[in-house]
Amino acid sequence: MTKINYTAAERFLKYVKIDTQSDPESPTCPSTEKQKDLGKVLVAELLEMGITDAHMDEHGYVYATLPSNTDKKVPVICYCSHMDTSPDCSGKDVNPIVHKNYDGKDIVLPNDKTQILRVSEHPDLKAQIGNDVITTDGTTLLGADNKAGLAEIMDAVHHLYNHPEIKHGTIRILFTPDEEIGRGVDKVDMKKLAADFGYTVDGETVGHLEDETFSADGVNITINGISTHPGFAKGKMESAIKIASDIVAALPRDTRSPETTELHEGFIHPTSISGLIEKAVIKFIIRSFSVDGLKRLEAFLQHITEEVMKNYPKSTFNFEIIEQYRNMKMILDKHPNVSANAIEAMRRSGLTPVQSSIRGGTDGSRLSYMGLPCPNIFAGEHAFHSKLEWVSIQDMQKAVDTLVNLAIVWEERTPQSAKS
Repeated sequence: MTKINYTAAERFLKYVKIDTQSDPESPTCPSTEKQKDLGKVLVAELLEMGITDAHMDEHGYVYATLPSNTDKKVPVICYCSHMDTSPDCSGKDVNPIVHKNYDGKDIVLPNDKTQILRVSEHPDLKAQIGNDVITTDGTTLLGADNKAGLAEIMDAVHHLYNHPEIKHGTIRILFTPDEEIGRGVDKVDMKKLAADFGYTVDGETVGHLEDETFSADGVNITINGISTHPGFAKGKMESAIKIASDIVAALPRDTRSPETTELHEGFIHPTSISGLIEKAVIKFIIRSFSVDGLKRLEAFLQHITEEVMKNYPKSTFNFEIIEQYRNMKMILDKHPNVSANAIEAMRRSGLTPVQSSIRGGTDGSRLSYMGLPCPNIFAGEHAFHSKLEWVSIQDMQKAVDTLVNLAIVWEERTPQSAKS
């Protein structure tokens, strides 16, 4: 592979200054028009690079194609990252700071000195000594989730385009809005994308390939209570607010919750309660690595609800389950070459690959079930959704190396007999 003159860091420092927070309360797609501001920049850079079909659709999705330059019929692969940043922390007026030749000590962020990136709390920093670590000034998130992924894909495509001696198949580029609010692939045009396999570039630690996610459902419990004038309520009122509170209070305190689980343990998590005396709604997310595990947790929650409702004989409830996404491993296990090729690409990039699970989901979870088997490659982002978010330039460069090598591996591993 030719020596790469990296552009990822420069691109990243430019992208993070564009505010792209998504909004879970908005019904539109994209949920915020400002996400298109970054989409326009990405399209312009791709066109300037020489990618002639780069464009953004009305929903804010960016599509582009790096054409094949081999006579083999290589499967079409897609590189995907999302443009939005989390609504959990401000992404406006991001001021990135590059800490060159990091010395291994705690980093105090200058514009809010209460924000301290402590090595004891962020042990991955120990591997960054001598590297160039990028943080914010302490007043916003950084946006490495997932603008690091965007910059890495753009740099890899830039390198491949400018080095036609590197043989590769067709590579589709997909940049999505609204991933942070769970709607990242709602409007993807799979026919237009026309890819066989994909990779999201949205992982954390360098060298990691995530090929397993939670399976996920939502549950909405609607309580229909009995409302009367409070001055004359004895023996009559059954407050939906109190019933909802009793249901949440009946959840176990030492198990089956996000704060008491790890590794492959699932959980039940109430995310909101709203309502009045007459009617209240509790919203939950349910997470497990298996569908059977989901069903057991949902049955457990329904049993708790039924037991609480016995104390309120005049009231009723509705228990609604909403399917969200499923563990992509069930799809990827049918296509072992997708992960195997990524692992080989990491090895060629001088890394020790680590296959791991995500206690969450990615765009790749849903894309896998939409016909695009799609594991998640590291982008180097850390402490995402917070003012302590950070990434190193060297980790981003390793992601670029991996993406370039991945294109090479797919071409090399396609039999010579597979002529286009």
